[in-house]
Amino acid sequence: MDMIAELLKNLDWSPLWISLKTGVVATALSFFLGIFAARKSQRLSGPGRAVLDGILTLPMVLPPTAAGFLLLLVFGRRRPLGLLLYESFGVKVVQSWLGCILAATVIAFPLMYRNARGAMEQIDVNLVYAGRTLGMSERNIFWNVVVPSAGPGIVSGTILTFARALGEYGATSMLAGNIPGKTGTISQKIAMVIQDGDYATAGFWVIVMLLLAFAVIVVMNLSAAKGRKQDRRW
Repeated sequence: MDMIAELLKNLDWSPLWISLKTGVVATALSFFLGIFAARKSQRLSGPGRAVLDGILTLPMVLPPTAAGFLLLLVFGRRRPLGLLLYESFGVKVVQSWLGCILAATVIAFPLMYRNARGAMEQIDVNLVYAGRTLGMSERNIFWNVVVPSAGPGIVSGTILTFARALGEYGATSMLAGNIPGKTGTISQKIAMVIQDGDYATAGFWVIVMLLLAFAVIVVMNLSAAKGRKQDRRW
């Protein structure tokens, strides 16, 4: 008990706050971008849809370190886009909290996109036709008919996106680095203290991640249960 008390007394809580802030912002960005991309993809057909879907899903199948390397090539200060952002707008992506957000968003986005698209594809098309018959605009139909009908899938996608962004390591370490108090997330903290042989601190942060992951799963299950229209136990 004394060892645990001493550990908590000297513990740096910044990895938790950085991870939570990064997860929330990345989830918010992925939510709107994912729904927008799902709508655009659903309206396409043929090879165009397959290509677009492949591009949007690619970060989910790429190793996170490979995705982080590609982001580093795009946003590095020696690259045209990274140089433009820094010199024209003073925006620094590499080794910054913005880098954490960008990396987490890119890696987590496909989960939001795939769940939203799958949920939208299950909607009864007659609901859309009814909205058009009533004179509703396509935008109103989308936000007032399609999105609510696809609600359970969108909620599940949002929760999974947050969980993925919260635990992101590979792309974040490549793009944002591991700067304590600035870009050091829980995942990076665990890797760092294990290298130093501090298994007590690593174990504590692993427990924190387990509790957060369990909470995410419970919330997702409760949300899915509310979306069921009937009892399907058998």
